[in-house]
Amino acid sequence: MDLSIIVVNYNTRELTLNCLESIFDSETCFKYEVVLVDNHSTDSSVDAILNQYPDIKLICNHVNLGYSKANNQGICMAQGRYILLLNSDTIVQRYTLETMIRFMDHNLSVGAAGCKIILPDGSLDRACRRGFPTPSASFYYAFGISKLFPSISRFNQYQLSHLDPDKDYPVDCLVGAFMMVRRKVIEQVGLLDEEFFMYGEDIDWCYRIKQARWGIYYYPYTHIVHYKGASSRRKPLKIIYEFHRAMFLFHKKHFRKKYSFLINGLVYAGISAKLLMALLLNRFGSVR
Repeated sequence: MDLSIIVVNYNTRELTLNCLESIFDSETCFKYEVVLVDNHSTDSSVDAILNQYPDIKLICNHVNLGYSKANNQGICMAQGRYILLLNSDTIVQRYTLETMIRFMDHNLSVGAAGCKIILPDGSLDRACRRGFPTPSASFYYAFGISKLFPSISRFNQYQLSHLDPDKDYPVDCLVGAFMMVRRKVIEQVGLLDEEFFMYGEDIDWCYRIKQARWGIYYYPYTHIVHYKGASSRRKPLKIIYEFHRAMFLFHKKHFRKKYSFLINGLVYAGISAKLLMALLLNRFGSVR
């Protein structure tokens, strides 16, 4: 088996069916399998998926275990030499799988790779190629300095806005919506950290992959469409909380010992303030 595609479904029935259709419409000479993990959906997803795709490998959870745990379940069942994390709210193009596997086969030092990801309006999903959220990178991003100076690398360490999205290059991290990883890498660095419920686990994984001296690459010569946030609209307070908790967990795990007490205090205070602002905007502002 060349590729195992892991899809986690949580109440995204139609989007998941569309995603699966795009996978099975792919043209590739490589062998692949689909492992779908359902996180206790209540929208008849499982019945619909089994009806249309009876041959996929299916794991049905009795509770919502979160993104990391569900993906790990799928990875443990997978048999491919490459593992692809793929969001249920995505559409892959006909040659996306072929293009990415060939890239990985010809670049043996690359441990993980991602393609270009676009949103339904045609704009770039900027999360598809990022730098690590160091205190300085987070500061420039959070206070809008990166937007004021989009062509200056120092101020765009996180979203890499100074780099051409149509060219390929190594990056710090990819996004879990589409991340192809070598099995050998997973055997070396381990599975996703299950402390992260549904945000931050991809950045954490990439950090560990780079620590193990594997390359991470952005390869934009194929793309997917990402209908972003479709599985997270039903519990906005939970989403807001987990998003900010992931920031705290990542900094505590990887950066706390590298920075002074003062810097760490400022980081935690900034995360707390951002969480409070997000909650207030969610309560009193317009919800998009």
